[in-house]
Amino acid sequence: MRKLRTPDERFEGLPEYPFKPHYLEVPDGEGGFLRIHYLDEGNPEGETVLLLHGEPSWSYLYRKMIPLFVETGFRAVVPDLVGFGRSDKPADRKDYSYRRHVEWMREWLLRLGLKDINLVCQDWGGLIGLRLVAERPELFSRVVAANTGLPSGDYPLGEAFMAWRKFSQEVPELPIGRIIQSGCLSVLSPEVLAAYEAPFPDESYKEGARIFPSLVPLTPDDPAAEDNRRAWESLREFDRPFLTAFSDGDPITRGGETIFQSLIPGAHGQPHVTITGAGHFLQEDKGEELAEVVIRFIRST
Repeated sequence: MRKLRTPDERFEGLPEYPFKPHYLEVPDGEGGFLRIHYLDEGNPEGETVLLLHGEPSWSYLYRKMIPLFVETGFRAVVPDLVGFGRSDKPADRKDYSYRRHVEWMREWLLRLGLKDINLVCQDWGGLIGLRLVAERPELFSRVVAANTGLPSGDYPLGEAFMAWRKFSQEVPELPIGRIIQSGCLSVLSPEVLAAYEAPFPDESYKEGARIFPSLVPLTPDDPAAEDNRRAWESLREFDRPFLTAFSDGDPITRGGETIFQSLIPGAHGQPHVTITGAGHFLQEDKGEELAEVVIRFIRST
């Protein structure tokens, strides 16, 4: 497997991102290793909050939330998915699959030794993170799902997602900053947009970002569909606290919280919230508010 690694200088001086990088290697599935980058901030003995990003963002997305968790006495752990941020990026699009992403992050989680985890997941952070919860429920104390899902190909995903999927596969150059801006209701500064572009010096680094939308199961016979059905069977038994915190301005995931609320035992009776005035990337639009929601949820349960 040929891998690309974004030069460190691309990450120097990013606004509101003073965090120290940490790295851990996991098997790539072909006899080699992938280096995964993660942030690890706050009290090592405090509540562990695992923050998983999605497409095409990276750990920079959580920069507004991390300080609030640290001030509260929590430990904030924020990895970059393989293909994103400061993590290694397989250069061939065929090296990416839904199952491999789950395997890579499972191995990272186990090697880091995290337990009693409070998971916060958005977008692909949920598609991967909820699979980990389903596989190893004993490692997770609580879950906060925000603008995400766990599709199994049994129901249509809507026009907004299909339009995004088509765009991602056909556009000659994947405009990372423009995609992030289109998923926000607030106007981002040129410096912030440049920070989202930083992991991708050119198109060759974007194969993971490019392929992600086409890995979402659309049909019942999709390669990942059965894995997700099995995950749902496990989640239907998950009785630890489970909160939804979707935004009101995301056309792709709007309404997706209802399936979690109805099917997952731990979601019953929880104070589910809707973050108003936020788009798909609610961490960018209302990061501090989402962090306060997570803090209250942890403290109250």
